[in-house]
Amino acid sequence: MRKGFTRKPKADEPATPGKNYITPSGLQRLQDEHRFLLTRERPAVTEVVAWAASNGDRSENADYQYGKRRLRQIDGRIRFLRKRIEAAEVVDPETPRTGQAATRAFFGATVRYANAVGVERVVSIVGTDEVDLDRSHISWVSPLGRALLKSAAGDSVVLQAPGGTEYLDVLDVCYERISVEPFREPPGSESSSKGPSRRPIPTDEG
Repeated sequence: MRKGFTRKPKADEPATPGKNYITPSGLQRLQDEHRFLLTRERPAVTEVVAWAASNGDRSENADYQYGKRRLRQIDGRIRFLRKRIEAAEVVDPETPRTGQAATRAFFGATVRYANAVGVERVVSIVGTDEVDLDRSHISWVSPLGRALLKSAAGDSVVLQAPGGTEYLDVLDVCYERISVEPFREPPGSESSSKGPSRRPIPTDEG
């Protein structure tokens, strides 16, 4: 281990970056969700709101009130996703690298490290929209991500965690495909409803 290299994150390093660094599969997930909300879920909820509005007093109409609230949520999410997509800086971990870019941990790196008692862990450094602790995907601006950035195998880094200071030994740094969970249509979404239409069935009068 190179004891001479013990890196602490700088106090003035930004916690909220201006650019949205993201992997190709992470960007794809954002785009898929944006497309689903804009072209399927929002039109479906709008249809329900229009149907509910035709049923009389809107102030006491639960379907109408819920639909309007859901539309506001959808529109807010669409705006958020659009901004994240527009700010995206795509970094592909599988892009060939040379020199320090191949041996040190930057965005997209998969790092194997050990803590002070020798327990090893492998994490992949991804964007803030791709964090998935079940897959050991950590944000590059998280305390652990910032501690590991620019480190190489054999380095010792300092993690300033909420529970205290930890010293980690970096064992390996590599760049490989990072599999991000794809966007899946949420269960119970209005666009996936298979039930009968909410529109009233016309009846013959007279």
